Amino acid sequence: MSYYGNSSSAVRSSRRVDYGRTYVVRPKGRHLATIVWLHGLGDNGASWSQLLDSLPLPNIKWICPTAATRPVAAFGGFPCTAWFDVEETSVDGRDDIEGLDASAAHIANLLSSEPSDVKLGIGGFSMGAAVALHSAACYAHGKFTSGIPYPITLSAVISLSGWLPCSRTLRGKMESSHIAARRAASLPILLTHGRADEVVTYRNGERSAEILRSSGFTYMNFKPYNGLGHYTIPEEMDDVCKWLSAMLGLNRSR
Repeated sequence: MSYYGNSSSAVRSSRRVDYGRTYVVRPKGRHLATIVWLHGLGDNGASWSQLLDSLPLPNIKWICPTAATRPVAAFGGFPCTAWFDVEETSVDGRDDIEGLDASAAHIANLLSSEPSDVKLGIGGFSMGAAVALHSAACYAHGKFTSGIPYPITLSAVISLSGWLPCSRTLRGKMESSHIAARRAASLPILLTHGRADEVVTYRNGERSAEILRSSGFTYMNFKPYNGLGHYTIPEEMDDVCKWLSAMLGLNRSR
C-alpha cells in the first residue's frame, strides 16, 4: 500500500478544494481493474484501504482518496471531511451540486491515467456511495451537471449504505438522448443496504434503487441485509467480491 500527498484543486471546479491524502492498494496479481473507493462523512481513505487490501481480489487496484475538510450543514457548520455539503442523508434532501460535481471530477481525474486496457469503477460507503451514484449518472449522461464532458468510461459502480443525490432530475437526463439511455442500461450497479440503518434509512436506499431502475439503470442489483445498521459486515463484503468478480470478469484470470 502506498499513498500520494495532498492533491491540488478539483478538476475545473470554480472553487478550490484541497483534498486529503490518497491511499493506493496495488494489485497482487495481473492488473485488470482499478476502483476508486470513497469513504463516508468524517472518515478518511486509510481505514477503507486496509479493509480493501484484505479482500480476495488480486486483480484490482484500489485508490482510496480522502475528502476535503469543509463545513457541513448537517453538523451545524462544523467542519469535517466530506465529499460535498449535506443537510440530510436522503433522496429528498437539498443537493450540493457544485460539491458533487467537484468530487466526481476529482475521482474521474484519479482514474484518467489508468492503462487503457484496465476496467474502471467507483464505489463507496454512505456519503461516498452518494458520490459514486452521482458519478454513474454523470457517466451515463456524458457530462457533469455543469455541462463539462465526463471523461472516462465506467464498468462498475457500488453503493454501500448510500443514497441517490439529484434524484429529481435523473430520469429527464437519461431520457435526453439514446446514448444516455444505452449507457444507463449497460452500467452494472450494486446497491446494498441494512434494514436497521439509522443514519441513511433503509427506505432511502430502497427508493434510490427504485429511482435508478425507473430512470433506465436496469443492470442494477439491490441487496438488503436484515439487522444491519450503518456499517459493513463480512457477508456484505463477500457479496461485493462475488459481484465484482462476475461483472469485471475477474474469475477468468489471476
